[in-house]
Amino acid sequence: MKQVITLSLLAVFVIAASFTFMPNKPWPVPDKDAKKANPVKTDAASVSAGKALWSTHCSSCHGKTGLGDGSKAAQLKTQPEDMSKALVQSLSDGALFYKLSEGRDDMPSFKKKLPEEEDRWNLVNYMRTLKK
Repeated sequence: MKQVITLSLLAVFVIAASFTFMPNKPWPVPDKDAKKANPVKTDAASVSAGKALWSTHCSSCHGKTGLGDGSKAAQLKTQPEDMSKALVQSLSDGALFYKLSEGRDDMPSFKKKLPEEEDRWNLVNYMRTLKK
């Protein structure tokens, strides 16, 4: 009887855990967007502007250093992406710009929050500094 109860509790825990942190599903980017070139020069001013925007808009989920460990991360259905991962860093600037502009699921669209495209490109330039 104890084994049945233990196995039942384990099954409930596994099912609950799988719904709490659903794995991130593929997020395809249209070719035209992935190939879009970053019009903002990556310089100290752009990276600094991007860092300030990151602190205001992104760090609560993605964390101060982009590891996906922000204060709100545990409340989300999907784990925020670790921006330092090679997979993320291998994305084109256009793909990163598209994802932060469009959003999906727990990731909000930043088109309205940051209506100036230059701000979003500055964020892309800052995200490039989050490498391991």
